[in-house]
Amino acid sequence: MDKNLKYTRNIGIMAHIDAGKTTTTERILFYTGRLHRMGEVHDGNTQMDWMVQEQERGITITSAATTTYWKYNDEEYKINIIDTPGHVDFTVEVERSLRVLDGAIAVFCGVGGVEPQSETVWRQANKYHVPRIAFVNKMDRAGADFFSVVHQIKEKLGANPVAVQIPVGSEENFKGAVDLVRMKAIIYYDDDATVTRPEIEEIPEDLAEEADEWRMKLIESLAEVDDTLLARYIEDHNSITADEILTALRKSTVLGLAVPVLCGSSLKNKGIQSLLDAITAFLPSPLDIGAVKGIDPRNENEVVREPDDNEPLAALAFKIATDPYVGRLVFLRIYSGVLKSGDTVLNVRTGKRERINRLFRMHANKQNPVESVSAGDICAGVGFKDLKTGDTLCAIHKPILLESMDFPEPVIGVAIEPKTQADVDKLSLALSKLAEEDPTFKVKVDPDSGQTIINGMGELHLEILIDRLRREFNIECYQGVPQVAYKEAITTSAEFREVFRKQTGGKGKFADIIAEMMPAENSTKGLQFFNEVKSGNIPKEFIPAVEKGFREAMENGPLAGFPLNNLKVILKDGSFHPVDSDAMSFEIAAKQAFRKYAGKCNPVLLEPIMSTEVVTPEEYVGDVISDFNRRRGRVEGMETKAGSRVIKAKVPLAEKFGYVTVLRTLTSGRATSTMEFSHYEEVPPEIARRIIETIKGKIL
Repeated sequence: MDKNLKYTRNIGIMAHIDAGKTTTTERILFYTGRLHRMGEVHDGNTQMDWMVQEQERGITITSAATTTYWKYNDEEYKINIIDTPGHVDFTVEVERSLRVLDGAIAVFCGVGGVEPQSETVWRQANKYHVPRIAFVNKMDRAGADFFSVVHQIKEKLGANPVAVQIPVGSEENFKGAVDLVRMKAIIYYDDDATVTRPEIEEIPEDLAEEADEWRMKLIESLAEVDDTLLARYIEDHNSITADEILTALRKSTVLGLAVPVLCGSSLKNKGIQSLLDAITAFLPSPLDIGAVKGIDPRNENEVVREPDDNEPLAALAFKIATDPYVGRLVFLRIYSGVLKSGDTVLNVRTGKRERINRLFRMHANKQNPVESVSAGDICAGVGFKDLKTGDTLCAIHKPILLESMDFPEPVIGVAIEPKTQADVDKLSLALSKLAEEDPTFKVKVDPDSGQTIINGMGELHLEILIDRLRREFNIECYQGVPQVAYKEAITTSAEFREVFRKQTGGKGKFADIIAEMMPAENSTKGLQFFNEVKSGNIPKEFIPAVEKGFREAMENGPLAGFPLNNLKVILKDGSFHPVDSDAMSFEIAAKQAFRKYAGKCNPVLLEPIMSTEVVTPEEYVGDVISDFNRRRGRVEGMETKAGSRVIKAKVPLAEKFGYVTVLRTLTSGRATSTMEFSHYEEVPPEIARRIIETIKGKIL
């Protein structure tokens, strides 16, 4: 069965925090027979939230993979599932999971609807063109509104939601759903405290008219994107069969033209069997996704690999984890070929060979050994020496470089140091392991103070990592106050000539460059370097050294030593000495030029701005807005949702520390808030001056 990719589904479960992802995954594993007892998030005993920190906090921190099977239309389907976090601090887990998945389930709360992180994960899925279905969860909760959520998916996410079910009953009277494809009701009966039994019944009389109306909407939505169904609709819409609708739904979903929407209540075990049917019926197999494209590193030509065991191996390392028993686990998506235990493969990034000692099929943190893994599958392996997230592994004599992943820059930092001198070396090793696992976690040593600074995506992110140092590596740390990850930028240009000359008796050092430095165009991150040197005034082999010099110099800006967000450098001319010039001389000349002239380009300080959303009762709106104004925030809009007011604002991260506590005080604990990184923006001059003086005072 594994050999037929038609019956394989690689899916992820994504949503805003607390929408019910892990509970839904737990029910899927139970009803497919993978588990014999369901765990609960609030009890801290779910299979997929296996980390101690996840169980204590009741949130998902790291994406967990598992494999299960489901029978649909007398065929058995293999479903590889990745349960992803909802908290914005761990958005990298969603990013790298969606990069390798073929389809996704977007879970929405029936009350909250489309929330801020829902929009973030939806954009990530759009980025990688991942087909998805929507599951409106928590239909048993007070205030749940299925039709409002469908409307929000259309308006806020710009998607084409197609309701394939409508709920039977609502809130505490939620009983099941009407299947709009087959025009039958699926009613759930409680056989005991943990299991519900779905029964197919006729549609209740009071819902018959509404069901007819929504079935017509379903057919009309599909007719807009499917020419075959459009022809049948024009001919006689009443004669369209369930099979024709299912065919059109699958085709539209795989192409990303429609999003089938289902409803249920995972906690009350309602709607899971229908969701499993929808996964197999609508989401794509690796065959539907088709060939993967890459670059041949030898000649830069495009290379294509079909999802076939007979093709050369092509695999992407999308996650690295440290396991206390087997060491470094590398999660792999196999796009083509077969990978076997003991195989030697090529790491395209390093150009070196790597040997895979063992392969595993994962179930959360449990490894089940396998001898080989085929095209279209997901697995984990051990034995690699030098592998990073986003690396391509391939057949040695048939190299291919697959598209890697982009990760957001950290926005917050904290200084840490071990409590005992004996842990100094252990800390360095532990931090390198954690940084290897998490591309959004960065470690650096402050050159002025000598302190170790760890940088991450938020306070919770760093709190979890420090907790892991204590629990997993037995290292107790002192930590400083969280610091904002400021950046710098230049706003004007400067043209200059820099000559580096050093004579020490023997062979000297000489480099001469003429260049122009200016802000990068289109807000591009990093360095834009252009070489306009003619007539060989600077030999070609020295040009990369000039670029390297400017790139490294950008790490310490002219104002307060914060890294430059972007920079454009045009190397126009220069000269060299046939004996004294070398690459190092030109690199030093570039660094000296940056230090001398960056300060003359009107540098400014930049700070991270966070998109913030507060849901509060009406009576506290004024207090919340006043508090935003005090924090240099800009209120961008308000709307009403489920009887509360939703306030959207952009607020500097520097003003957000401890905000949750203040918000609870302002609203008597009745408001909730979410925030995620939006962009970098210039700090007001007076505040920037105080920050720079504080930084320079610490250095002195």
